[in-house]
Amino acid sequence: MSLLFAGRRPRHVALPTGRVRWLNRTLTGWGFAGPATALVIGLSIFPAVWAFLISQQKWNGISPAKPIGWLNYQLMVQDPDLISAVEHTLFFTVVFVPSSIFLGMLIAVALNRPIRLVGFYRTCIFIPFVSSAAATGILANFVFNPQYGAANSALRGLGLPQQQFLESQSQALLVICLIALWGQVGFTTVVYLAALQDIPKDVVEAARMDGANRWQVFRHVTLPQLGPVTVFTSIWQTITALQLFDLVFTTTRGGPLGATQTIVYYVYAQAFQLTKFGYGSAVAYGLFAVTMLITVGMIVYSRRSRIEAF
Repeated sequence: MSLLFAGRRPRHVALPTGRVRWLNRTLTGWGFAGPATALVIGLSIFPAVWAFLISQQKWNGISPAKPIGWLNYQLMVQDPDLISAVEHTLFFTVVFVPSSIFLGMLIAVALNRPIRLVGFYRTCIFIPFVSSAAATGILANFVFNPQYGAANSALRGLGLPQQQFLESQSQALLVICLIALWGQVGFTTVVYLAALQDIPKDVVEAARMDGANRWQVFRHVTLPQLGPVTVFTSIWQTITALQLFDLVFTTTRGGPLGATQTIVYYVYAQAFQLTKFGYGSAVAYGLFAVTMLITVGMIVYSRRSRIEAF
């Protein structure tokens, strides 16, 4: 055997160059991330672009679309029903966002102590958040029914007058705020609870050794540490409030007499009930622009406040 291979030079295996290695890594990475990326593009980016094109047309979903430019956006300013829906959404946001943040922080502080059955209490607070919003709305119909609801039964037991709740123009939106709080406070509570447990204990102990009481420790130590979390929860809950739809759909359907019609429900009514897909898409993009401006404004304000604090 040695004679057969005598005089032959050993072959050297060619190693891949830097470009080949980079290409192999890139193809491998896209092989894993490609399906998820295609799914995101197909379910979010493509519909968003298509909706923007539809917003510049007059289309009922059946007949050929008629290009009308920016007319749909101009009609939004003169639409009294849309203005009313904006007012309802703003009212809900002003009531819901501060209440959810305050209650979430309060409950988180209460559950951050070594008490018995604290795990059970935390679970009970978080369960409404992971429950279906549609199921929550259907349950609320039974609780706040004026004839046989549990809420009026409790009022009768206390000797108080019965209320119309979801069938009253003045009470319906407030009741929806209450239902939304019941479902969303668990989220803010868990977020604040995680932030409270990340606060260094030595800082708190140092403040107590310096003579600070519980309120002073919370005001000057705990609350500043919760600043970034408060910004996050404020943005999250504001977006949640602006996108309110499921509770309205399962309880009042925008009634009574349009008293609970929010922006997103108005978009649904225009696009899928009145088949005004172009105008509905324009309103949806208007809501997107407002939400983006609010989010960017809150982030910039929080960063400037943090810089000024230092």
